[in-house]
Amino acid sequence: MAWDSTRPVPWQRMIKEWLIYGAVMAVLFLVLFRDRGMSGIVAGLLLSLPLFLIFGYVMAKFGYQRKSLKELREQPRPERSRRRSTATAATDAPRPKPAPTSRTGGGSTRPGGSRPKRKR
Repeated sequence: MAWDSTRPVPWQRMIKEWLIYGAVMAVLFLVLFRDRGMSGIVAGLLLSLPLFLIFGYVMAKFGYQRKSLKELREQPRPERSRRRSTATAATDAPRPKPAPTSRTGGGSTRPGGSRPKRKR
């Protein structure tokens, strides 16, 4: 899609998602890097907010819009029985006989001598 300056940007949703991300990452960093200074980690997390918002803004203007969990739950799911029935229908049909090869006799019924000798 092309850039459209009239497309809305979901600022509240992006900030809420970043807050969840920031909280999870802060807890993870606290657990993994207890012995190191946390000032650099906190600064890195705070710097990720404007980067996340700028990237989200650009993507929204290009028309990208992720589905929410509610929208994903409302989306119809393919039935499992339909997938199984198509899989079993394919296996119920008789398979064609494979073409003869040199390992399976080459299709000739004459005993030995008709094949050229291999050089070793």
